Amino acid sequence: MTDFKALGLSERVLHSVEANGYEKPTPIQAAAIPAVLEGHDIMGLAQTGTGKTAAFGLPLIDKLLADSRRPFPKSCRALILAPTRELANQITTSLRGFVKRSRLQIATVVGGQSINAQIRDLHAGKDILVATPGRLIDLMERKAIILAQTRFLVLDEADQMLDLGFIHSLRTIAKALPSERQTLLFSATMPKEIESLSKTYLNDPVRVEVSPAGKAADKVYQSVHFVSQRGKVELLKQHLAERDDDLSLVFARTKHGAEKLMKHLVANGFSAASIHGNKSQGQRDRAIRDFRSRTVRILVATDVAARGIDIPGVSHVYNFDLPQVPESYVHRIGRTARAGAEGRAISFCAEDEARMLRDIEKLTGVPITVAGGEHPGFGASGRKSGRGSGRPQGGGRSPDNQNRQRTHQGKRSEGEGDSARPSGRPKFRRNRKRRAAA
Repeated sequence: MTDFKALGLSERVLHSVEANGYEKPTPIQAAAIPAVLEGHDIMGLAQTGTGKTAAFGLPLIDKLLADSRRPFPKSCRALILAPTRELANQITTSLRGFVKRSRLQIATVVGGQSINAQIRDLHAGKDILVATPGRLIDLMERKAIILAQTRFLVLDEADQMLDLGFIHSLRTIAKALPSERQTLLFSATMPKEIESLSKTYLNDPVRVEVSPAGKAADKVYQSVHFVSQRGKVELLKQHLAERDDDLSLVFARTKHGAEKLMKHLVANGFSAASIHGNKSQGQRDRAIRDFRSRTVRILVATDVAARGIDIPGVSHVYNFDLPQVPESYVHRIGRTARAGAEGRAISFCAEDEARMLRDIEKLTGVPITVAGGEHPGFGASGRKSGRGSGRPQGGGRSPDNQNRQRTHQGKRSEGEGDSARPSGRPKFRRNRKRRAAA
């Protein structure tokens, strides 16, 4: 299919698509939109940055416009669940661009904002409600939202919702929804928990997969530097100083670590901001706004806070700390190379992170190019690094790769035995502070 007209969307929605500057559908849009319009449940698997919001948003809007009924008080006709505030806000912004000059009303309910204001906003009912699970449960307990009339459910970034421990919230929400509904589940990775979730939520779904589950964006050039934990800061500053005109996203593992790193960068003359769970919603919104406008060039973030960031022009993603959950790596580097652009993902691996790197390579199925240092898992084995910025997953060579590259094969060293951390997801643990962070 070469254009949106061939997907079955109404003229009204097509006009909105054109007004928003969309010309050709992405693969996930071309595959999902016709199936949604036909009424099928969807299991959508696609890497980040491939246009998933429009893939479910456009046909959803089309179906709501075709139905002249208005929402009941304290209800919503369609519910979209997202794991974080930033992603929920991003979805709302995108959808509002498609419903201009229509009667459809969209509301967003997330933590960090006045729940009383959200209760008042929901009183008359909404056509589309975008929510984080924690805040939605709060509103349900206060009887401010009733889901008995909801006919469409979208679970976006479902794997991240499981990572954040929202499984119990999702089950509670599912019980409040009518059994006769259309459900669309989208995920960038496909662990066994998602398979189980799909059986609970979906009825004979159409599987839409435009990229192997766990595969990173095609045009991300990936590389890893083996470096001591103490040496990471200086190495990061060296990289950032060489690219002071670029937009760079830096991932830290903890809230404290992200804030400390940001303050160090600012003290050393770098234009940086941070987002993490200890920041207020206003502070997080302001940091993203400044990053988007290039008022600041470096954004230091934790995994939770950065989910949903969709900012054109992010050229580099730095994994200052490797993620403990390998799927998070795919989501992290998906913040660059969006909408067909190229990008670079540079990881710093300390000795105690070698196992995390192996888990990442096992998930993606692609060895990451060694750009500096010696692999800590092999000691004085004679392995030496190559130079350059890595190779894309498709096997091509980075434009600034001037020397022969060698890759780390991700093999486990002998003698690890049962002490090795099993790959995959950790067990879900209930977090008492989850609702406050959502």
